[in-house]
Amino acid sequence: MPYSTIQAITLDLDDTLWPVWPTIKKAEAALHDWLKTHAPNTAALLETPETMRGRRETLIAEFPHLAHDYNFLRTEAIRRSLINGGDDPVLAVVAYEVFSEARNSVELYDDALPALQYLAAKYPIIAISNGTADIQRVGLAKYFKGAISAHEFGIAKPDTRIFKAAAVAVGVSVANVLHVGDDSALDAVGALQSGMHAAWLNREGKDWPHDQPEPHHQSLRHVKSLAELCELL
Repeated sequence: MPYSTIQAITLDLDDTLWPVWPTIKKAEAALHDWLKTHAPNTAALLETPETMRGRRETLIAEFPHLAHDYNFLRTEAIRRSLINGGDDPVLAVVAYEVFSEARNSVELYDDALPALQYLAAKYPIIAISNGTADIQRVGLAKYFKGAISAHEFGIAKPDTRIFKAAAVAVGVSVANVLHVGDDSALDAVGALQSGMHAAWLNREGKDWPHDQPEPHHQSLRHVKSLAELCELL
């Protein structure tokens, strides 16, 4: 990777800066506890905090054009659950905010904050995420020049348009941007196809997980930690 050409960094959030599933499960539990108090019939129907997740997945088949918009999917799943439980569907907006508040309470990987401090001192950083975490609410906004989320942009990774939009946001050619993320398809392949460099954050040392061969390209690098990435840069 020709590091001298890197002028900006784009950075995934979930499972790159923090583990996402502990956060999601905590948020689901917070929502379920809230429903027990404010919509007990709905809470009883849901049985477990994770039941709402299944209802959200069902909505993707009904609204494929909104599959990228987890805000809509979760809110609509809550609304329909409230209707099924005989509770007021207007509560869906408040209930989703309970989920969102917990969703943005994350526990960073040990290497995340030192890496952000190092990278932000050298490069403008733009967050690119298919999830709904908010860098302002998470408390990391000072390290970023901006953020592009799938639910706001209307397009999710690995579509090249979301990567190109991030490059435009910092006024840098895609050829001079390094994207860093944990997902080999959404992050690494998506970034390469957009014309960016890519660093696949492969914390567990996994093999390339796709049927197609791993792209052998000088613009792709595997790193096992964000600390290793900083050393390379």
